[in-house]
Amino acid sequence: MTGKSEARGFGRFEGSVHILPIRIYYEDTDLSGVVYHANYLRYMERGRSEFFRRAGIARLAMLDGSEATAWTLRKATLEFLKPARADDLIEVHTRATALSGARMSADQKIFHNGELLTRGSVDACIITLSGKPRRIPDEIRRKLLPLLSMTSG
Repeated sequence: MTGKSEARGFGRFEGSVHILPIRIYYEDTDLSGVVYHANYLRYMERGRSEFFRRAGIARLAMLDGSEATAWTLRKATLEFLKPARADDLIEVHTRATALSGARMSADQKIFHNGELLTRGSVDACIITLSGKPRRIPDEIRRKLLPLLSMTSG
């Protein structure tokens, strides 16, 4: 074992959509057995992280070098349609929809047995640790551009 984190990532791409399966555990739910609302943001974060890894982008924070930077969310929206419950196997679908100089937009959907439970969208950007925006590096841009999807999948 080298001590390096797994850069290959989990899940799979179907076209430009990354699909990450996640099992719902009892700890994810409230007293009624329904997934606590804030956990959907966590599942979507995992989906984006694995999207990046499968795209060949292993590090979401660049803490070495002349200027430390990290990805952060600028905007997030969620719409809850149906609840997930303990023991469900859900799928988080992540699709990059736009790429600008400093921002990537993504649509995300969470399904259970093909049924849409939650949908959301995020704008992510790279900032310095003091909060200043930075352009997306060319190396990362080259890896994201082929995955950019303008259709609503």
